[in-house]
Amino acid sequence: MTTRRSSTLGLAALLALAACHPSRDNAQGESAGGENAAGATEQADSRASAGETAPNGDAEAARTPLHAPPDVAAPPADAERTTSGLASRVLSAGAGSEHPSASDRVTVNYTGWTTNGHMFDSSIPRGQPATFPLNGVIPGWTEGVQLMVEGEKRRFWVPANLAYGDDPRPGAPAGMLVFDIELLDFTRPPTVPSAPEDVAAAPANAERTASGLASRVVTPGDGTEHPTARSRVTVNYTGWTTDGRMFDSSISRGQPATFPLNGVIAGWTEGVQLMVTGETRRFWIPANLAYGDHPRAGAPQGMLVFDVQLIRFE
Repeated sequence: MTTRRSSTLGLAALLALAACHPSRDNAQGESAGGENAAGATEQADSRASAGETAPNGDAEAARTPLHAPPDVAAPPADAERTTSGLASRVLSAGAGSEHPSASDRVTVNYTGWTTNGHMFDSSIPRGQPATFPLNGVIPGWTEGVQLMVEGEKRRFWVPANLAYGDDPRPGAPAGMLVFDIELLDFTRPPTVPSAPEDVAAAPANAERTASGLASRVVTPGDGTEHPTARSRVTVNYTGWTTDGRMFDSSISRGQPATFPLNGVIAGWTEGVQLMVTGETRRFWIPANLAYGDHPRAGAPQGMLVFDVQLIRFE
């Protein structure tokens, strides 16, 4: 159930993988065209990740340009090069020993320039590092930051094919891009639950409603009241198709989702009202209560299976 959200990071649009490489799968399981997989239509969590602000970066950063390095036009002869064409050199060694993986969330300070020395974005003038999933940014960043250790500062020359290309969308920088990146911290993603044994179909002992929704309690809750369709709920959840493919999970993002219960797919609106606070319940949602058998591009089709933990509601 991926959710749309706002961010104050100028890195957002500049590094958004989905914006410049739409054919690549979103690592968070985003499958519903920018809505979450339960159909929520409002901003439902506060994850700071690349891809969420105006394409020209932060206005303050634009007013406070940082001087381009002397080697901004091209990587020097002593730069490290990978088989993809990415070039880099270490500016300051780090104190860490481990490297982030593509699925980790990283926290960085950075500045980006075009090869003519124009600074198009920087976290430095904003005074706030950027945090985002490493597999949610341009390929040059995904590859390059994995070369780093915590505390390291490195300069990258990212070729156009690993950035936005030579003829990018309006507002995005074209051609080779140069970044100075300092890796402040990184965290491993939470372990995502594997598909349940009964993912293919609801078991005989599942509760069924007149609409065709099936469910069973996985962990009882300690609450006594139930949310209504007008409630605002906070949940953790994981969703699978009946072949066991996980298409979305708040657990993989490490942050619960909050949304109005009447702003999601019908199966969620009906099903979560059966729950009490603290309860975890598995739902088998028929296609007509989800996205249908022939949904819009990117949305999961057919019956969907969700494990939902109701954390609170108001």
